Amino acid sequence: MSIGDALVQCLRESGLEKTLLEVQVEEAWPKVMGDVVTGLTRSVEVTNGMLIVRVNSAALKAQLFENRFELVRKLNEAVGAPVISDCRILG
Repeated sequence: MSIGDALVQCLRESGLEKTLLEVQVEEAWPKVMGDVVTGLTRSVEVTNGMLIVRVNSAALKAQLFENRFELVRKLNEAVGAPVISDCRILG
């Protein structure tokens, strides 16, 4: 067993793997969404599979809401795991 495999197993057994993946989703936001969207984003957090995004623009809120399923897919793809099952976009 490699060190990486041992670490993943340790994270799973301790229940921290989910938390680590949630943080990775939050960190992937700027890369996935780009500078413009990131600049209009106040916060991004993941809790129990729910992505919660707070934005500064009503137009962006509407656009993200309309594309929320694609957003969930892209962020899950970015971290390589089905971390997010749903999302809320708040103004």
